[in-house]
Amino acid sequence: MDEPAFKPFPKTARLNRECIISEKIDGTNGCVVVTEDGRVFAQSRNGIHIDTGDSFGFALWVERNRDRLRDTLGPGYHFGEWWGSGINRGYALPTSGPNGRPKCFSLFNTTRWADLPESPDLRTVPVLYRGLFSTEAVSTALERLRTMGSVAAPGYMRPEGVIIWHDAAQVAFKVTLERDEERKSSRT
Repeated sequence: MDEPAFKPFPKTARLNRECIISEKIDGTNGCVVVTEDGRVFAQSRNGIHIDTGDSFGFALWVERNRDRLRDTLGPGYHFGEWWGSGINRGYALPTSGPNGRPKCFSLFNTTRWADLPESPDLRTVPVLYRGLFSTEAVSTALERLRTMGSVAAPGYMRPEGVIIWHDAAQVAFKVTLERDEERKSSRT
């Protein structure tokens, strides 16, 4: 009889380590894929979009900005949130924003893109806190959004919540300002 394969228990990350708390934007998940040979694609949670008829105009935006995205982001999978007019909360953005772009793509990796020159349609999600993880830091970030509104869309008073990226565990958690205690599947 053969012995089973050895399977080690995974290492346990320490909770009191660096975290980044950013604003959770209520849009639709997207990814700009730049291949090593310089081709550029739009990806949603459902797959790669070869045509431009997708997810609230994300693939069309990627196609129209292909050269800029390739030159700015370089090879890789660049995940973020496509948000603005006509997508979920909309954030009270005008139907025709700066440069005729009422939507924005906000990259999730705020460490990698800390020096990204912001433009009306390409930026990072707003960082609300960077430091050792604590529930107090999460509560403070949520209270800031509740009382002062969205950082991503100043003046918008119904932000969604926060994302907590725990660096040691390499995992993200979300906390929403509304109905956070409810399971998503139990909502009507």
